[in-house]
Amino acid sequence: MTKPFDSSLPHRPEGLQPARAAVLQELVDYAPEAIVSRTLAKTAGGSLSIFAFDRGQELSEHTSPFDAIVQVLDGKAELIIGGEPVIAGAGELVLMPADVPHAVRAPERFKMLLIMLRGA
Repeated sequence: MTKPFDSSLPHRPEGLQPARAAVLQELVDYAPEAIVSRTLAKTAGGSLSIFAFDRGQELSEHTSPFDAIVQVLDGKAELIIGGEPVIAGAGELVLMPADVPHAVRAPERFKMLLIMLRGA
């Protein structure tokens, strides 16, 4: 017989509670003329962060040594990956490959989940 999960255990410092459903869009709020981010989990294998971009905000072009997956949760994002624009809306995923320059722009306000996958 399996032991039931003890929900009284302290939650992880990143804010995700084990064995509890979380509404991703509610874990970060929009702020005027800003990008708000919150790390939800971080391990040797990768990280999970959530972002809220106000309209007109952007992350300038940069590279990462790790693959990154963006899942748009609300609104619409413009990703520039290797010089090519990709528009993604709520419910869509986009892979940003390791070592390929990319930028993130907000033609309208949007929220996204960023999953960083560290290689072996």
